[in-house]
Amino acid sequence: MALHVSLVSADAEVWTGEATLVIAKTVEGEIGFMAGHEPVLAILAEGQVRITQEDGTKVLANAQDGFVSMEGDALTIVAGNAALVA
Repeated sequence: MALHVSLVSADAEVWTGEATLVIAKTVEGEIGFMAGHEPVLAILAEGQVRITQEDGTKVLANAQDGFVSMEGDALTIVAGNAALVA
């Protein structure tokens, strides 16, 4: 089962797609998300968002100033600043 991920910054969609695992840094610490995760709303801390796609490919992005929202199998990361690293 896949997790639908949307990573957006204030002015653009940075990355969207299906993933098996997403790890993001919040003000409470790092948190990992997989399909079926309980609903979460957390404040995003400055750091990397690590996305593992269904084929195992990794996507890395720097993000800061925003929030992370998990609802059903949809994860939305809204950041004031976000950019792909790899």
